[in-house]
Amino acid sequence: MLYRRLFLLIFVFLSGCGFQLRGAATLPPEMSKTYIDANNRHSLFYREIRDALRHVGVEVVDSVKDATATFSIRGDDTGQRVLSVSARNVPREFEVYYTIIYSVVATDKVILAERDLTLTRDYIWDETLVLGKEKEEQLLREAIVDDLIRVVLIQLSAT
Repeated sequence: MLYRRLFLLIFVFLSGCGFQLRGAATLPPEMSKTYIDANNRHSLFYREIRDALRHVGVEVVDSVKDATATFSIRGDDTGQRVLSVSARNVPREFEVYYTIIYSVVATDKVILAERDLTLTRDYIWDETLVLGKEKEEQLLREAIVDDLIRVVLIQLSAT
């Protein structure tokens, strides 16, 4: 019974301060038919942004002529850097990064001016677990792209 009252009290406080759960992103109506202009149509970011736009109700078209907006990906770069080395000069810690440069333009206005966005994650390298660490790097890269997609959609829904 105490938990029920506590839950109700928390719910009332959160409602009173204007808190709302984030739902699906609502994008500008100009993006109803969007063409994605990218140099690399096989990159992880391209595939994920295409799927994310479709998920929120945007029709992703194959031609600029059919589009009401163009999502341009001018830069799409990923990699890793050494953060620290051991006393034996062996890499111990790596940083995985993903950088995108993008803009969104409708036929009659700029929705998002060109932006540069970089996210990073780091991980500890263990030479005895090579396969596991390679998988960890891949999972980190996928998590970074998910975060990039989330940031882009929030920026688009704020316009």
